[in-house]
Amino acid sequence: MAPDPGAAGLYRWDMKASPYAFVAPFFLLFGAFSLVPLLYTAWYSLHNVQLSALDHKTWAGLDNYENLLSSDFFWNALKNTLTIGIISTVPQLLAALALAHLLNYKLRGSTAWRVVMLTPYATSVAAATLVFTLLYSWDGGMVNWILDFFGVDPVNWRESDWGSQFAVSSIVIWRWTGYNALIYLAAMQAIPADLYESAALDGANRWQQFRHVTVPQLRPTILFTVVVSTIGATQLFGEPLLFGGVSGSKGGSEHQYQTLGLYMYDQGWIIGNLGKASAIAWSMFLILLIVAAVNLLLTRRLRKSQ
Repeated sequence: MAPDPGAAGLYRWDMKASPYAFVAPFFLLFGAFSLVPLLYTAWYSLHNVQLSALDHKTWAGLDNYENLLSSDFFWNALKNTLTIGIISTVPQLLAALALAHLLNYKLRGSTAWRVVMLTPYATSVAAATLVFTLLYSWDGGMVNWILDFFGVDPVNWRESDWGSQFAVSSIVIWRWTGYNALIYLAAMQAIPADLYESAALDGANRWQQFRHVTVPQLRPTILFTVVVSTIGATQLFGEPLLFGGVSGSKGGSEHQYQTLGLYMYDQGWIIGNLGKASAIAWSMFLILLIVAAVNLLLTRRLRKSQ
């Protein structure tokens, strides 16, 4: 029986078109909820637009970006974002690496410990920040109580520069350490056991095995977590907003912990200057592009070195 030419043509068309049909929903959703708003924000950043009069916008060109570069508040927010990012990211990843190394060995109730480590990540930002706000309370907070117990004067965590940034960073550390620890643990369990056996035969102890076997094998994973944590630090918003209470959008009475995310929110939704807020959003986007470019460069060098 001769094959049906129509059926064969339909089969070939199905084989070519079906993959595109399967991935089309993702690109449609991405375009509708990511790409279009991104381009629209870029268009808004080139105009003077007020939240109270969206239909009345005037062309501004690069004035919003020039105003940002000459604004002390922008550079203060950028500095605070960098400072809080370093304070929160470095201890967080070091603690996550240490926890993953401990859990990589056979321990009693290891599954329960993994669930416990993931619990802070599953906790909402509002709930976690509320608890830490009570802990860092000026009057009656547990942190100041502990400081007073050791003879140290209490700290006004909301009003001091370094104190407020440390308090916000501690919330980030608490929420994300367990998450990164599980990523490191998964990568550690993928390391061939032969490498550890060879190191043990050469007389390496556990610390030497961790230093010369585990860490080199985890370099791509460590680089990934550094980049992701940097992106998260650049977009930091919920923790400082809720920690500051009524002055949260300002990042404190003196803007001492106002991040770029808070600065964008303050300009766009409190002051109502959507044009300037859009320029801040695109500045953050450009910073993330630089981070991605650095990540790509480091990844290529890492592959060449291996």
